[in-house]
Amino acid sequence: MISSVSRFDRTVSGTGTGTDPGSAAPDAATAGHTPSDTSEADSYSLSPTDSPCVAVCSTLYDDICRGCGRTAIEVANWVFMSDEEKKAVWVRIRAQGYPRRKLP
Repeated sequence: MISSVSRFDRTVSGTGTGTDPGSAAPDAATAGHTPSDTSEADSYSLSPTDSPCVAVCSTLYDDICRGCGRTAIEVANWVFMSDEEKKAVWVRIRAQGYPRRKLP
């Protein structure tokens, strides 16, 4: 098993609410927010919440995917991460030269 984090407890980055992410209503801070509202999102060719997966999954013993640059934990929990958590991952992997694909 890759992670002991359940889908109902997003504690990977310490921002989990402990509620089912499918039933949670958007909070006031993110209501009406779009990726183009932030300057960091302007550097993305794709929406920063899109998965950086390039279908070349290989961690080669160091827990970092050679295709997208995410850790195995980030890959496993991507669908449960908040938009802000995903944006933080995108910022880090872009700074490291990932994902290893041509972006439109």
